[in-house]
Amino acid sequence: MDNPIRTIIVDDENKSVITLHKLLDMYCPHVSVVATAGSVKNAIEAIDVHKPDLVFLDVTMPDGDGFDVLENVKFRSFEVIFITASDRFATKAFEFSAIHYLLKPINPDELRNAIERYEKIRGFTSLDQKMNIIRESLSNNPKKIILPLSEGLIIKDLDDIIRCESKDNYTMFFFVNNEKILVSKSLNKFENILCDINFCRIHNQHLVNLKYITKFVKGKSGYVIMSDGSSALVSESRKEGFLKKLRDFARSV
Repeated sequence: MDNPIRTIIVDDENKSVITLHKLLDMYCPHVSVVATAGSVKNAIEAIDVHKPDLVFLDVTMPDGDGFDVLENVKFRSFEVIFITASDRFATKAFEFSAIHYLLKPINPDELRNAIERYEKIRGFTSLDQKMNIIRESLSNNPKKIILPLSEGLIIKDLDDIIRCESKDNYTMFFFVNNEKILVSKSLNKFENILCDINFCRIHNQHLVNLKYITKFVKGKSGYVIMSDGSSALVSESRKEGFLKKLRDFARSV
């Protein structure tokens, strides 16, 4: 096998470890499991000893969580795929930091997708960069986001985003410096994580940063004019919620 992906599985449920190991053997034979661990302490030791390329990391363990592992390992040149039984725990933090996660029970297609994504993005951002963004997100004070591109990843300041526009299964980001970036995720994904921080979905195609709205033009639905001179339609079904959020934002600044 040429250049196998050396991985460690960290999960306190032995059944889950065995299942994931079998799935990797069946669907991702180029992934080699070099160690397993069932606790934070053992995971830290295994990572520092084996120096893997990739770690499958359970979110919750008896003596802590996956974030404790990432905070305390000395060897830091690896990528992470989180494993969780819940789709609510810290998923926003994963999205902000572009860390992939799999829901239990693990779907083979999702596992293959996760490995393919790992192969595309490995080495583009450091573990420390991702952990900083996770910390900010978990403290409800996100400042940066890691965006997945077709050729890798890029880190951007949230405050520099003027608006986002749906492009089928992709999203076009528009920034204050007139830069445009096509991101390989749907607008729905970004609505879920950005609408708590002064962004608002005003149309099926448009997600805007309230900070950069310069004018709302009335009409049956209406439209907004942004600071870069661009405009975006407001759908009739979203108009009431948008205007309320805009008023609340205006009172807060």
